Amino acid sequence: MNLNIGIIGVGGVGGYFGGKICKLGTAQGINTYFIARGKHLDEIRKNGLYVSTADEGDWVCMPTLATDRIEELPVLDVCLLCVKSYDLRNVVLQLQRKVSGSTLIVPLLNGIDIYERIRETLSTANILPACVYVGTHIGTYGKVTQKGGACKILLGKDPQAANAAPHPLFELFHTSGIKYEWFEDVYPQLWEKYVFIAAFGLVTASFDKTLGQIMESSSLSSYVLSVMNEIVALSRKIGIGLPETITMDSYQKGRNFPYETKTSFQRDFEYMNKPDERDLFGGTILRLSKRLEIETPVTHELWEVLNHRKPLP
Repeated sequence: MNLNIGIIGVGGVGGYFGGKICKLGTAQGINTYFIARGKHLDEIRKNGLYVSTADEGDWVCMPTLATDRIEELPVLDVCLLCVKSYDLRNVVLQLQRKVSGSTLIVPLLNGIDIYERIRETLSTANILPACVYVGTHIGTYGKVTQKGGACKILLGKDPQAANAAPHPLFELFHTSGIKYEWFEDVYPQLWEKYVFIAAFGLVTASFDKTLGQIMESSSLSSYVLSVMNEIVALSRKIGIGLPETITMDSYQKGRNFPYETKTSFQRDFEYMNKPDERDLFGGTILRLSKRLEIETPVTHELWEVLNHRKPLP
């Protein structure tokens, strides 16, 4: 298996899955390329990436190349996109010369319109819509820690391609010990995750409350349930097949986290000079609301709260 694999963004998600590919794939002739930044990149270059997991042990892996310059990469056979949504467009622009018509791109970002955002820039390559369930974070520079989650990638076929399932990617995942599930239409899975992360993300960031505080407050819980219902209404209009119990099922997942848990969006939002993913959540909902002519008043209210607390640049 002679493949060039790009891991674009070696944070928690990219570090975990990229670390597995780097650890187990090197002996199979796989070249692994890490795109990282700053002191995290410096440490990886010096000592390799240290991956610590709950059930799979710990290991250190040294990629073929670790860099912050996409232009230094070869043309990629597989690309795992693991950046934040606010970096996505710039990254995809840089990737244009590093993909071919046969390149498989797996975007491991939260969101229901990531495929469309990438396709706006890339006319070539196969883009496989995906979402991921894994609990990871950067512990210290050069170290990624995994403590929870199913550690699984859910993905499906490129909506614009009628090609058969991408068996080289499945072989790569098998070789690297990566759990995955393939769907002919993965969008219901993307929306199911989005119902949870968008609603809790918007409410935790708007009111600066943890998941535990949300769950014990009837008024804050009402905001979460309302946003979830607004997202579900949009999904119904588009024709996404979500379970009838999706709202309450998603809300109850909030009880599965420690009381003090903050959402990723909330943590980013707390830094006034740091970009955040409000457009991925609030912006996407509001744009769909306008296009589909469905009212989303609670999301609009929270959007105004967010922009008041931290004005858009």
